[in-house]
Amino acid sequence: MTVILPDGFRRLGRRRSQDQGSATPWAIGVVAVVALLSGAVLDGGNAMAARVAALDLAQQAARAGANCLDATLLRDSGLVRLDPPAAEAAAQRFLDQVEATGTVQATDTRITVTVERDQPTLLLDVVGVKEIHTSATATAAPATSP
Repeated sequence: MTVILPDGFRRLGRRRSQDQGSATPWAIGVVAVVALLSGAVLDGGNAMAARVAALDLAQQAARAGANCLDATLLRDSGLVRLDPPAAEAAAQRFLDQVEATGTVQATDTRITVTVERDQPTLLLDVVGVKEIHTSATATAAPATSP
């Protein structure tokens, strides 16, 4: 008995025999792109959190330094001014206590603290990005209550 197939079935059979697995490299590429984007999102979020933490430390260190007033000038003339060496030392002491690295600069009117952090990456390490560098700067000025 001979079975006669319509033309559509014959063409379908020919297409299957010509399939060379071209979807496999495409699927591998899509998976690689999704993994890279996931790494960027995860490590980018961690870097943003590290920057927020650095800003918090910089603000706290600046406030610690802004508490160091020139007491003699305040008593004698009522002017509120910082004692720059004492302010820088207080801010640096705070940074040392929390094991943060940064720079401190003080004048008689304000103190500026910059904190530097390197956030290790989790997924981007695969493509050679070992860490993301972040920094944050905060400034504080002395004030007294009325």
